[in-house]
Amino acid sequence: MSALARQKMALIVHPDLTMLSRYQALLTRAELSTVVARDIPTALMAITQHYFEVAIISSQLGESGDGWPLAGVFHLVFPKSFVSVIVPGADLLNLQTAINNGVQEIFEEDHAPDAVVSAILTATAIPATPSARNRSRLQ
Repeated sequence: MSALARQKMALIVHPDLTMLSRYQALLTRAELSTVVARDIPTALMAITQHYFEVAIISSQLGESGDGWPLAGVFHLVFPKSFVSVIVPGADLLNLQTAINNGVQEIFEEDHAPDAVVSAILTATAIPATPSARNRSRLQ
């Protein structure tokens, strides 16, 4: 009996529903299953229920900077996964906080979601478009 390949999963945590849907659409197009959350409790529940390869977390969920501890928890639970944080500005304090929480990449919030997702897919070696083999399976 052959083992079925598990679909790669991404966690997106952002308070803005428009941004959530943009990131979800882009990651779904790259064949990642997505789980979205707008707050810390929902994100923590998702972390206990799934195995994630990628996370995109806003540094400002309910208050300024409260996304950083969530990124740290994500890194501790999934140490081999790619953790990225969306920040209002990439200053020295944000870079230091990213290092302290095990974040691989920070993106300024004015970056287009497609540029963010493209950079993440490149860094994680996940193909940006479906392969011919996968497309033929879908038809």
